[in-house]
Amino acid sequence: MLFGSRSATLPTPSQALPGRTEPEFTVPDKHTVLGTPIAGPVPKGMAEAFFGMGCFWGAERRFWQMPGVYTTAVGYQGGMTPHPTYDETCTGLTGHTEAVRVVYDPAVVSYAELLRVFWETHDPTQGFRQGNDRGSQYRSALYWTSDDQRQAAEASRDVYQAAVTKAGLGAITTELLPAPEFYYAEEPHQQYLAKVPNGYDCHANTGVSYPG
Repeated sequence: MLFGSRSATLPTPSQALPGRTEPEFTVPDKHTVLGTPIAGPVPKGMAEAFFGMGCFWGAERRFWQMPGVYTTAVGYQGGMTPHPTYDETCTGLTGHTEAVRVVYDPAVVSYAELLRVFWETHDPTQGFRQGNDRGSQYRSALYWTSDDQRQAAEASRDVYQAAVTKAGLGAITTELLPAPEFYYAEEPHQQYLAKVPNGYDCHANTGVSYPG
């Protein structure tokens, strides 16, 4: 992750980097830990969800460790630049946030359980940063893929807002939107903490448990 002063605003369309029509790199076939495909269509009976919660290295590991999660991947989402690179995203001029794609079996793990992990393992009140990581690419985001997910995400935000307000914290800044296009990150970033077990894992959290 890159430290220091990064963009605390999203670029306008005229400011956004142009990107490219095709990615500059290929995505690995298999998940380093789970052995499942990290790209491709969602298998029958599975569901897909996307989460932005700061540095995607640590965020991804929190989800792949959950029973019922079929596969995970990290990438860039919510911006304007097509097929961005990591370095481009870190400039703040793509508009993307670092995101995790989670494919899961709803018969084993519910979306509500994924939301609990999301809220409890980052600080959604920090705006365009997480801990030492500063910039628009670290903003909190929930991107839904169904109306049921939208309703659950909005309800969970309201529940958690009440909890963090009671704890004396500020407003939740999480971006809630229908899932924008997800651009896979480069191979070294996929399952990074499985490859580098003692690697950087910054996740400031509120210390407030999700109620219930």
